[in-house]
Amino acid sequence: MAVERREIVVVGGGLAGWAAGLGFACEGFDTLLLAPAAKPDGRSTALIGRSVPFLQRLGMMDAILASAEPLSTMRIVDDGGRLLHAPTVEFHAAEIGLPAFGYNILNADLLAGFEARGEALGARLERREAKATGLEADATGAVVTLEDGSQLRADLVVAADGRRSPMRQAAGIAVGEWSYPQSALVMNFSHRLPHGSVSTEFHTRNGPFTQVPLPGRRSSLVWVEEPRIAELLEELTPEALSRRVEERLHSILGSVEVEMPVQRFPLSGARAASMAGDRLALVGEAGHAFPPIGAQGLNLGLRDVDQLLQLACENRDDAGARVVLGRYAAGRRADVASRSAGVDLLNRSLLTGFLPVQFARSAGLSMLAGIAPLRRFAMREGVSPGAGLLGLPRSLRELWS
Repeated sequence: MAVERREIVVVGGGLAGWAAGLGFACEGFDTLLLAPAAKPDGRSTALIGRSVPFLQRLGMMDAILASAEPLSTMRIVDDGGRLLHAPTVEFHAAEIGLPAFGYNILNADLLAGFEARGEALGARLERREAKATGLEADATGAVVTLEDGSQLRADLVVAADGRRSPMRQAAGIAVGEWSYPQSALVMNFSHRLPHGSVSTEFHTRNGPFTQVPLPGRRSSLVWVEEPRIAELLEELTPEALSRRVEERLHSILGSVEVEMPVQRFPLSGARAASMAGDRLALVGEAGHAFPPIGAQGLNLGLRDVDQLLQLACENRDDAGARVVLGRYAAGRRADVASRSAGVDLLNRSLLTGFLPVQFARSAGLSMLAGIAPLRRFAMREGVSPGAGLLGLPRSLRELWS
C-alpha cells in the first residue's frame, strides 16, 4: 500500500486541532487534518489575550463576533462564609486600555466557525474523518497509521487528540496526572436581568461558581462541587436546578432558567513531561489539562499552536526538524508550568480551611481591590503572559506615585 505524503498532519478534531489545521494551511503548508466528528459540547470558552489576534489572523473574527459576548468586567466574590472574608474585586478592561478582556463563545459555535473557515480554504486544508492509531518517527519524517491500516508520511505531526492522546502514547512521552475531590457541572441558562458583559466568579468552600455572559440575556456556568453533591444536583428537575442556580448567584441576574442538558465532569489535571518528541508536537490537552478555572484551557492551547506556527514558518524546509521541536518544547515550558501551577494553587486554596492559607488569599484579594497599579499588573499578566512583567516598571512608578 502506497504511503501518502504531507508536510503537516494534524491529529484531532477538537478546537485546538482545528486551530492548528487552519493555522498551518493559512501559512501555506500542505496540511491534512484528521478530525473525527466531535461529540456534542454545551460548554463555552472565554477567548482572551493572545487568542484574539491569533484567531483574527486565521480569518475567524467575523464568525466569533457574530456569536460571542465581550467580557468587559470580571468580578471575584468571596462566598466561602469563612472567618477571613476577602473584599469583592472587580477587574475592568477599560482600566488597562482595552474595550474587553476577550469574548465568550459557545464551543459548538466556535467549532462551526472553524469548520466553515476550513471549507472556505478549499484544497489548502484537507480534512478526513479518520482516526489515527499509530505513530513511528525517524530522522527524515513520521508515519501515522490510520484505523483502516493506511499510512501517512509527514515532516511534522501535531497531536491535538486530547488528554488520552494516542499520538503522545505512541511517542512514549510520559505524563503526570492528578485529581481533585471535586466535579464540575457545566450548563447554560437564561436570566431576567441583563448581565452587562460582566463575568462573576464566586469563590465557595467547594470551588468556584463562575457565571460568564453570552449574547442576550444568557450566560454559561461552571459550578464546582463535591462529587456527591454534583451528582445530586445533576438529577434535579430543570425548575429545581434553576432555583438553586439563582440562589448561588444571590439573584444578581434575577430569576434564571437552566437549559438542558447539564454536563458533569470529574476534576483532574495532567501535564506531559515534554511538549514535543521526534517529529511530534503536542498542543492543547494532549500536552496539558487542568480544571475549568480562570479561562486558561483553550487559551493555553491556542498559544501552543501560535508558537509552533511561528517556529515552523522560520524553518519551512523542515518544520519537524529536531531543532524546531526542541525550541518549541523549551518555549512552552514556562507558560504551561506557570498556568498549571496557578490554577492548581487557586483551586486548592479554596478547599483548605488552614488559616494561614486563607489569610494569604484574603490579603492578596484585598491588595488587588485596593491597589490600582497592582490590579493593573495582574490584569495585564492574566490577559497576556509576560505583559504584566513588561509593564512592571510603569506599575512600580504608579505605585510610587
